[in-house]
Amino acid sequence: MTICNRPNDPEDLPPKDEQHAQPNTADKAAAGAAARITHTAIRPRIVWRLGLGALLLIAAGVAYGASQRLALSRQVMTTTQQQRDFVPTVRVAKARAADSEMIISLPGTTLAFAAANIFARGTGYIETRKVDIGDHVKAGDLLALITAPELDHQIAQAQATLAQNQATLRQAQASRDLAQVTHDRDSSLVQKGWLTPQQGDTDRLTLEAQHGAVGVAQANIAAQQALIRVLSQQRDYLSVIAPFDGIVTQRNVDTGSLVQAGSTFMFTLMQSDVIRTQVYVPQDAAFGVAPGIDAVVRVPEIPDRTFPGKVTRFANALAPGTRTLLTEIDVPNPDGTLSPGIYCTVELHIPRKTPSILVPAEALVFNGDGLQVAVIENGTARFHKVTVARDLGTQVEVRDGIKPGDEVILRPMVNLADGSKVQASATQISQK
Repeated sequence: MTICNRPNDPEDLPPKDEQHAQPNTADKAAAGAAARITHTAIRPRIVWRLGLGALLLIAAGVAYGASQRLALSRQVMTTTQQQRDFVPTVRVAKARAADSEMIISLPGTTLAFAAANIFARGTGYIETRKVDIGDHVKAGDLLALITAPELDHQIAQAQATLAQNQATLRQAQASRDLAQVTHDRDSSLVQKGWLTPQQGDTDRLTLEAQHGAVGVAQANIAAQQALIRVLSQQRDYLSVIAPFDGIVTQRNVDTGSLVQAGSTFMFTLMQSDVIRTQVYVPQDAAFGVAPGIDAVVRVPEIPDRTFPGKVTRFANALAPGTRTLLTEIDVPNPDGTLSPGIYCTVELHIPRKTPSILVPAEALVFNGDGLQVAVIENGTARFHKVTVARDLGTQVEVRDGIKPGDEVILRPMVNLADGSKVQASATQISQK
């Protein structure tokens, strides 16, 4: 066998990569096994550490929450104690007795002291009109003259009939006198038997008949004279005369107008030297109204002047629908500044019949128990029910529930309860 020593043929050698591949695969297998052993040993410790951290976090959160809750509970208890011990300071005002004189202001209307609508009392045509709207007249002045010629004819006829009746009376009187003489002469003859009793009866009855004729004639004359007086009065009515001093405020006729007796409205005359002012006094003040009470009338258009007057009359009965008393005040108006029909305000000074107490309006409390005021009694708030008599805007009059001098709380708190401790502020609200 021939052995030949020759160099290695490159083709007979394994590839370079295969030479190194085998040791690398073994190393990797060894390294993987070592890693598995390492991970198996490290994993329990990591899990234990994580769990311990989570438990610590939970414990810390629970401890923090408990501390916060304890702090909040202590804060609530402290606040509750402070609220329990807190005494609020409130504004107060003293209730005072109302004045003995009640001053009320009411709307009113001015009226003429006397007013007359003048109608025609005679039938005819307006011959002359003497006045117009706004004219001042005196009692007895001629306002208009009516002409009625047929009335003059009626008067002339009545006077002629009167003359006839007077002549008839004279004739009857003459016949009566004749019958009287005949009766006186024949009566003695009848007694002596010279004349029959029948003749005596005839003379007696004839005398009585003549007396009756005289009475009829006298009655006719009286009736005719009365008729003439009626016609004369109708003729006087043709002159329209002013019944009192005043101003003509309305005119409905002119010269030539036809007027009918009793139906034609001619003039309106008003007397305004004294103005009658009417007001309606409410029931709470009506019982103090009496004649002579002072009143002051004010007109919005004349702000710089007041008109004093006095109550002169009232209705003595309240209107059922409004519970008010019709009252009239007479106001002198010599210069004619006031006119009938003006809106005005009337200030009445009425003596108070029932006592009442004044409190500020902001002291009133309205709740489920009704209308009340809170009064401080020995440092404690007490609620008293009251009855309002009059609302004066910033103040109200109450009749019961409190007494003068009581300290009432102004605008009490919503949560203020009866029996709560309060203290009044150093500054009190004064009432004027």
